[in-house]
Amino acid sequence: MDMTLRWFGKKFDSVTLEQIRQIPGVTGVITTLYDTKPGEVWETEKIREIKKEIEDAGLQLKGIESVNIHDSIKVGTPDRDKYIDNYIKTLERLGQESVDLVCYNFMPVFDWTRSDLAKLREDGSTVLSYDQELIDAIDPEKMMDSMDKKSNGFVLPGWEPERMAKIKELFNLYKDVDEEKLFANLKYFLERIMPTCEKYGIKMAIHPDDPSWPVFGLPRIMTSKENLLKLVTMVDSPCNGVTLCTGSLGSNPDNDIPDIIRSLKGKIHFGHLRNIRHLAPGKFDEAAHLSSDGSLDMFEIMKALYDIGFDGVIRPDHGRAIWGEVAMPGYGLYDRALGATYLNGIWESIKKMSK
Repeated sequence: MDMTLRWFGKKFDSVTLEQIRQIPGVTGVITTLYDTKPGEVWETEKIREIKKEIEDAGLQLKGIESVNIHDSIKVGTPDRDKYIDNYIKTLERLGQESVDLVCYNFMPVFDWTRSDLAKLREDGSTVLSYDQELIDAIDPEKMMDSMDKKSNGFVLPGWEPERMAKIKELFNLYKDVDEEKLFANLKYFLERIMPTCEKYGIKMAIHPDDPSWPVFGLPRIMTSKENLLKLVTMVDSPCNGVTLCTGSLGSNPDNDIPDIIRSLKGKIHFGHLRNIRHLAPGKFDEAAHLSSDGSLDMFEIMKALYDIGFDGVIRPDHGRAIWGEVAMPGYGLYDRALGATYLNGIWESIKKMSK
């Protein structure tokens, strides 16, 4: 198991590679080219540059999160093959540079969604929070204004201003897309890219939808055990797999995460591990990684991963804002570092108990 941290690059991140290198047990980072747009072909030189920068800091580039998918592919418009061809070229260039893991999502319009980016907790920290009643009261066309207020001046992944400026156009684009059509378009995309992935050994790891139910009337399909199993069976390839995100799947208390892990043996290519605290139906706060701080049993989750022989890449996911740190919401240094060491401690304990 490789413990990593997500890094947004020196242009966008308050956390440095030097700081990440000092977290015990963290050997690499997950990153992407944050100045590229969905549908663009990545330049080989830029891939090499970021890989070298990471390696020069004593770390390894363990995977890409994300090579974002153009909306034409998700919607299935007549020009989708052009954008899939561009995606394939990017995968080829990543493969040629020995990058073998790509996390991606297939969520319409919005990426992960929260109603509050800095909800104050009783311990004085702040966390990302979701309340369906608050979301229902927000005009989706004004969602960017809501996100901007507590983003600490950082550009949030999946909420880039140029994309949000087209929000009305995007909603219109998806007006005839339901779950069935979204699944069909995902299948078409995967069937097109799998030969390239298999050639270079690139594991495609789809990220579950966050939260795991429709938002603003838009369909979401990566929400449950049933749908994740449908994904991995509808395109039969060792490269077609899942990012196991405990926070996204855990947003729905009906999702039994250890059971989902065991059902996906051999298909989990990447892990996002974090805790959340359920407050009411459709309402949750993110939490510290510690099991007792939230509603998820992180020991049982790690034990399930161990039991299926998982040996891939893991990272702690969103953390609290603590100790006065000013950073991108969810992606500060301190609480994610605590999360990484906590998860590594669980893993070490499980390994020793299993001997």
